[in-house]
Amino acid sequence: MSQSQTYQQMIFVNLPVNDLDASKKFFTELGYAINPQFSDENAASVVISDTIFAMLLTKPFYATFTKKEIADATRTSEVMIALSAESREQVDELVEKAVAAGGTASDKVQDMPDFMYGRAFDDLDGHTWEVVWMNPAAIEG
Repeated sequence: MSQSQTYQQMIFVNLPVNDLDASKKFFTELGYAINPQFSDENAASVVISDTIFAMLLTKPFYATFTKKEIADATRTSEVMIALSAESREQVDELVEKAVAAGGTASDKVQDMPDFMYGRAFDDLDGHTWEVVWMNPAAIEG
């Protein structure tokens, strides 16, 4: 087996946050874990899956990685992060957890019963997270 067949590429989404402790609490209430090995007073590593991580960075720490102005995600859209879900029910469950933890649900629902179902929420800092279920039969067909 070649290295490319065994290597799983990972993604680390770096997000500036206003209140690191509040953001950590928000994501743990959604059911995600914080990896203490890659977390400190400036950053927290949210484990979404074996290959997906959200790096929550305080704004001053985030600023050390860029010369660009940091977007205010409550006023402008800088990114939409899409996560897959195993079922329609899992889509609803994650969005409902996000709202219960202080997030804001989008009123837009993508409902194509034979193909896909999706909803979205904004986290405490206004970053948009889409949660989407795609019908495996429709994808294969």
